[in-house]
Amino acid sequence: MSVNDIKAVNKVVILGLARQGLALARFFAAQGVHVSVSDRRSQPELEAELAELAEFPVHCVLGEHPLALLDQCDLLCVSGGVPLEIPIVQEALNRGIPLSNDAQEFLSRCPATVVGITGSAGKTTTTSLVGRMVEMAGFTTWVGGNIGNPLIADLDHIRSTDRVIMELSSFQLELMSTSPKIAAVLNITPNHLDRHKTMESYIAAKSHIVRHQRPSDVAILGYDEPNAQALSTVTKAQVRYFSGTHEVSEGAFLRGDALMLRHNNIEKLICHRDELRLRGFHNVTNVLAACALADSAGVPISVMREAIQAFTGVPHRLEEVCIWNNILWINDSIATAPERVLAALNAFTEPLVLLAGGRDKDLPWEEYARRVIERVRVLIVFGEASSLIRGYVEQALAEAGTPQTLEVIYSSDTLERAVETAARWARPGEVVLFSPGGTSFDAYRDFAARGQHFRTLVQRLGTERPN
Repeated sequence: MSVNDIKAVNKVVILGLARQGLALARFFAAQGVHVSVSDRRSQPELEAELAELAEFPVHCVLGEHPLALLDQCDLLCVSGGVPLEIPIVQEALNRGIPLSNDAQEFLSRCPATVVGITGSAGKTTTTSLVGRMVEMAGFTTWVGGNIGNPLIADLDHIRSTDRVIMELSSFQLELMSTSPKIAAVLNITPNHLDRHKTMESYIAAKSHIVRHQRPSDVAILGYDEPNAQALSTVTKAQVRYFSGTHEVSEGAFLRGDALMLRHNNIEKLICHRDELRLRGFHNVTNVLAACALADSAGVPISVMREAIQAFTGVPHRLEEVCIWNNILWINDSIATAPERVLAALNAFTEPLVLLAGGRDKDLPWEEYARRVIERVRVLIVFGEASSLIRGYVEQALAEAGTPQTLEVIYSSDTLERAVETAARWARPGEVVLFSPGGTSFDAYRDFAARGQHFRTLVQRLGTERPN
């Protein structure tokens, strides 16, 4: 039986009824497949999701994942937040039941060219910019996957001449046996080690985006990050690179302040760095990646340039919330790893008040701590990881041999208290940077809900907006 053949799948079990699982349940049910969904949450907690399934004959098992669900199961679909180590998944493997997820089911059926993008950092910004470029080039464009709507909900409307821009997480990729025609790995640095346990396992999951490509496909790899660059050996696709530090033979690179594109020994100027509206060198490399992808998808350079000049970023990524008392407040809630905070710190020259916390993902914090004491004047920690972060920073202070910028560390039990503390300590001309470094799951549904709460708290302080 092929998991890609809808006619061969009669009984599907879906674990997890969040965004991806819900879309997949609706898709299969609409095809006449017998669908069972299982979620460990209770009925009151899933009221909204269950209401969306009310029109379909879906069997729901809540509060547990009983093994008996496998007795009548052709295909087990695992949502991103469900670990593969749980008993029902392991028992499915023992019984030879195929595993899949919404991304795999979409890719195996999609008639259009799919541009897939993954990376430990920068994938949302890159995906959004590529989507803008492709749409401005005149293609009917679908953007989604790990951001926005699960694309399988749009499958019936997608045509072969369209373009699909798909962000893919390691959770989605670890089950996948299909790769996009055009795929990018921006970087692979420590992230989600609470889930994957080792870097080797994490890299293996990410590699699936290029591992199953064909010789006619294109792989875009980050030249400056060794783990991404090394995937050139596992793909059969044509390899192109992007780099902020090297002039690559095929792909996009930075020469001085010029963003360049090179393909088949022909060089073209894309734009100059001062035309970007995004802060930080990391965003220069994101734009280069986007250009390499867009070029592979048939976008002219003139359109790339126009899109770059208009693009101001994505919500919750170095997002300007307001200026209050000549203090700039920045929402970077999407920064759920220490590395992403480092990129944020490097994007500013002004003195910083940093709000950090959330839930740790078993990631290294040493480099983060060393940079914080050099760049941050006031550190305010909150959430589950507050003691952990404070400990690393205090150790860095103790080991530093020269005077540092950091003056004080405050601990707050909630984000609301953290914002209040920041408002008391921030000075005119400074930046209050909300860049947590941990996930939101200690207190919020996701990083977007956390970022929205930060916006609300800050907007209570003042109403003056940046131009």
